[in-house]
Order: sequence, then C-alpha cells, then structure tokens
Amino acid sequence: MGSVGLLYVGAVLFVNGLMLLGTVPVRSASVLNLFVGALQCVVPTVMLIQAQGDSSAVLAASGLYLFGFTYLYVGISNLAGFEPEGIGWFSLFVACAALVYSFLSFTVSNDPVFGVIWLAWAALWTLFFLVLGLGRENLGRFTGWAAVLLSQPTCTVPAFLILTDNFHTAPAVAVGWAGALLVLLGLAKILAAPKAAVPQSRPVFN
Repeated sequence: MGSVGLLYVGAVLFVNGLMLLGTVPVRSASVLNLFVGALQCVVPTVMLIQAQGDSSAVLAASGLYLFGFTYLYVGISNLAGFEPEGIGWFSLFVACAALVYSFLSFTVSNDPVFGVIWLAWAALWTLFFLVLGLGRENLGRFTGWAAVLLSQPTCTVPAFLILTDNFHTAPAVAVGWAGALLVLLGLAKILAAPKAAVPQSRPVFN
C-alpha cells in the first residue's frame, strides 16, 4: 500500500521542483500538494490499523507521515501566504529522520536500496531547509533541479517496481542506485549553474 503513495510523491516532488524553478505557479502546485499530502496521511493510517502490532509494518508506515505533513504544510502555507521558514525548519527534522530511516533500512529492514533512497531524501530535504529555513536563495535553482531529477528514481521508479513485483534489493543494486543518484545530483548542479553572458561584438566603424 505504501508504494501507491510513493508513486504520487514522485509526481508532487517533480511539480515542486518545477515550482522552485519558476516553471509552475505556486498556487497551482499547492493544490497537488494538498492532494498528495492528504493521501500520505490516509495511507499510513490505514497501514497502522492493519499492522496489528507488527513492528515492521508500523516502521514502514511511520516514515510516510514525513511526506504527508511536508506536502500538507507546503500546500496550506502557499495558499495562505505564510512565511516559508516553518517549512524549512520542519524539513530539517525530516532530513534528520530520513538519516535514521536510512540506517534502519540498511540494518533492520535489510533493504540497502531504500537505505540509499532515504539518504537521497535526507540530502534533498536538507536543501529545502537551506533554501526555505535559512534563506539560501542562491541554492534555489540547484534545489529545484535536484527535486525534478531525483523525484522519479527515488519515488516513481521504485513504486512501479514494487507494484509489479519487480523490485530487487541487494548491496550491488544499491551501489548502482547510489551511483545513478550522484550522477543526477551532478547534472542538477550543471543545470543550475548561471549561464555565462555571451560577449557582444562591438560595432566597427570605418
């Protein structure tokens, strides 16, 4: 069930990245944030009800609220015109929690691929903290491109693999996944770099 929510997290993360890049208007993105945020609160709640004390199921459900609260916070704040600092500092909490979930994925869940994915989310939410919480506007374009490029391999792709019973996790696979994500972060940095001004030729008068 969690994979269904993860699929739509990929969509809203992609749209939020475009919002940071100025491609999608803030109010338009806010509506999708509300939809996905609500979904990511309903899904883990149902999972907790069905868990019947299964600690692994409870653990799997608990992390989904991080996304649900993030997107509800973003949607409501943007529509109401609230300051972004609250979202930024909440993102720091999410980033720290993601590091814990990454460690648990490597050690308790025996899922190194999602261990890597949680690390990528920790990095991304750290960027949200820097931009929104500390006002590092110079990182805005890099954060936008990072969200756009990481949204699919960390959310949509694993969600579809899980839904079709094609998801495989192993140390070697995790290494490949980590390498791909690092390449995408490097590409985000390149795309975010300011374009050098093209020198104009001076007119020649005879």
